[in-house]
Amino acid sequence: MDNTAVLIHKRATSPEEKKSQRESPQQTDTIPDGGVLAWTQVFGSWILFFNTFGLINTFGIYQTFYETGQLFKASSSDISWIGSIQALTILFVGALTGPVYDAGYLRTLLVVGSFGVVFGHMMLSLSHEYWQVLLAQGITVGLGASCLFIPGIAVLPGYFSRHIGLAVGLAVSGSSFGGIIYPLVFYRLIDEIGFSWSVRVLGFMALGLLSIPVVCMRMRSRPSSRRALIDTSAFTDLSFIMFTAACVIGYCGLYVTIFYVSFYGESERILSERMAFYLVPILNAASHLGRTVPNWLSDHFGPLNIMAPSAIIMGVLTFCFIGANYSAALIALAVLYGIFSGVYLSLPGVVMVSITKDKSRIGTRIGMAFSFIGLGILAGGPGGGRILGSNPPSSNWERTWIYAGVCALVSGAIFVGLRFYRGGRRLMLKI
Repeated sequence: MDNTAVLIHKRATSPEEKKSQRESPQQTDTIPDGGVLAWTQVFGSWILFFNTFGLINTFGIYQTFYETGQLFKASSSDISWIGSIQALTILFVGALTGPVYDAGYLRTLLVVGSFGVVFGHMMLSLSHEYWQVLLAQGITVGLGASCLFIPGIAVLPGYFSRHIGLAVGLAVSGSSFGGIIYPLVFYRLIDEIGFSWSVRVLGFMALGLLSIPVVCMRMRSRPSSRRALIDTSAFTDLSFIMFTAACVIGYCGLYVTIFYVSFYGESERILSERMAFYLVPILNAASHLGRTVPNWLSDHFGPLNIMAPSAIIMGVLTFCFIGANYSAALIALAVLYGIFSGVYLSLPGVVMVSITKDKSRIGTRIGMAFSFIGLGILAGGPGGGRILGSNPPSSNWERTWIYAGVCALVSGAIFVGLRFYRGGRRLMLKI
């Protein structure tokens, strides 16, 4: 009888012992919080953001080029579907790859994702019709980048604790640099070697860069439990609903500007064709400041206290595009817009952490939120293009900027409402 009890006890506890053994690398070992291997992971994540959100931020130059009709004939709305589907795929499918990463398949995600990004560029270089570009750039590149999105963030907490904010901030800055380098390379080459070889060069750049994280990045320990795809309790959490709705509406206005600001400068003869192409990297360069400084400020004042006014300022700046009818004003607006729009890319995760009571649900809720946010991008680009119409007169541009500006202001108003819902009337409260 005693032997049976002992045997039952061993069988009952052995799963826990095995679980403890699986968790022990992360729980008992000291997180290095620095060192060559840890910072190598940051560099690898920087490259992943360079080739994921950096590609989204580059689409403005493709929008401008496709509008010329040299490759295919399509309306502004139809063209913007390419970039919007690419962004939606990165965010929506990227959320679904979380459990794959949790299961320990980091290297598989990196290899498959790198292949998709490079193969998509090579197929894009062979495309001559709208549907071919949509498949190559919108879907293939988007699917490849979606496999790289989650690893870029998820690998870092295994190597950093006290400096995790700095590590993530440096990694995310890769998206700004991707939005600077890729447009410049594309524009400098297209007149010399044509569209096809310019895109191939970008594909070879991605191949060389993405080979680094494939070789160097590694999981320090596997998560003790797999991330759930859906947290049903989020649908009864008013804070989550308000915040996600605000981001969806805000991204709608954000990507109208990102997709169309270059084309606006060229079509309205405000900027030369050369300078209009440079407007995209200028905006992305300024957004680097908006993706780093707000994170630092949020540690002192609270993320919602930073995000709400920034969204409102972004809306006001969007309306200012209506009157930006000379080059200096348009360039200055692009710089300011880049700074304040950066909060939409740097702070959502921080806000989600602050409004989620059960921290074990953070990963799932961030994935859910970004899946919905992708719908905002889908509505922003094509919606703005539909308002703009074909061969747009100046009046259509005015309506387009009003559409984007109203979206940003409504988003800001919801952020303000959420801030007071959670913090009341105490203005100096960190929240």
